[in-house]
Amino acid sequence: VGGCKRNQVHEKVVKMLAFCVNSQTLVTHLLMQNGRYIAIKQIALLPKSCSCVCSRNLSMNQIEKSDIDSNSRSKKSHRQNCNFLSKSGMFFLQCNAHSSSSRDNSYQVKVQRKVGTLAATLVNNSAASLQPYMKLMRIDKPIGSWLLFWPCGWSIALSAVPGSLPDLKMLMLFGLGAFIMRGAGCTINDMWDKDIDKKVSRTKDRPLVSGAVSQFEALVFLSGQLGLGLLILLQLNWYSVLLGASSLGLVIIYPAMKRVTYWPQLILGMAFNWGALLGWSAVNGSCNWPVCLPLYAAGICWTIVYDTIYAHQDKVEDVLHGIKSTAIKFGEKTKLWLSGFSATMISGLVAAGLQCDQTWPYYTSVGLVAAHLATQLYTLNTNNQTDCLNKFVSNQRVGLLLFGGIVVGTLFK
Repeated sequence: VGGCKRNQVHEKVVKMLAFCVNSQTLVTHLLMQNGRYIAIKQIALLPKSCSCVCSRNLSMNQIEKSDIDSNSRSKKSHRQNCNFLSKSGMFFLQCNAHSSSSRDNSYQVKVQRKVGTLAATLVNNSAASLQPYMKLMRIDKPIGSWLLFWPCGWSIALSAVPGSLPDLKMLMLFGLGAFIMRGAGCTINDMWDKDIDKKVSRTKDRPLVSGAVSQFEALVFLSGQLGLGLLILLQLNWYSVLLGASSLGLVIIYPAMKRVTYWPQLILGMAFNWGALLGWSAVNGSCNWPVCLPLYAAGICWTIVYDTIYAHQDKVEDVLHGIKSTAIKFGEKTKLWLSGFSATMISGLVAAGLQCDQTWPYYTSVGLVAAHLATQLYTLNTNNQTDCLNKFVSNQRVGLLLFGGIVVGTLFK
């Protein structure tokens, strides 16, 4: 709920969580008018929470007085336990708040430590003129490229001749393609979301927001990325070229979906797991649909799981800025929903394995994937940004685990 210091409250829109008596959490906008903060809009209903009352009016003097009293009690601490209580008894807000700068900086440090440390070092040691473009395509955060690659790798490995290893050339081509196209997707996303990203603490330092890269420069850069992606795609057979090109529409429209539907993760899943279809066709010249479709569906469910967890990092700010996601849609029932998608994912993997006569190592890896997802959801704290990030990143192991099971299972055929 923002900072409690006067300079953080003064002349700004205040964001707060007001708990109304029916125990449904309201996200409410407060706007200062004539020196008074007045609730002007109920933006969204969030999951049920603990207690208490709604707001009417609260004078700025009351906020400042409470703020001064709070600061005088805890000058030595960055964390303040602030209680605002109006004389009328109509308003109550209790929050634990850091100063904005210390909270944002500590979070960014944790992100940098957890995600792609080696890649981040590479970016930071590169020429200053290249760094904004490397950050635009998220070279410093390679987890997205891995998540895009794994469905391709699964499909290529499943299509291998019994008793043999997957096609190494195809794995390398798809690995490079995943790296390029994930970067292109990030560029498209940032071009769409520039005005929103500057309002969100986690994204306010992205190159387009900071001005390190202009919109025109991003467009030129995107053209180069798509050109490289097309060059890689043209190394495949024509069936695969057409199949791969048909996914570009999903890549382009995904950023817009978060403005019109609470299910943008579904569109992301459809785009991110296209490789489950493309990998098989690249090896064999066409898709084996009884194998590829269950694998594709499993991948979509997997993406909904990990990206919903990821979206919980920004859910409050997303609500305030009109951004929709499954994190907001599922609310307090997130674990229940994601358990269902995890079960559907496992069912799809089993169905794909049965259709291509997989052996026991494959099903063992599917069981381990199920155990990983169950543990991940059981221990998930959707209100802890660091935990959500860590759980999201851990899905890289899911992809590797299943890929290893497919490779060994095919060798056992």
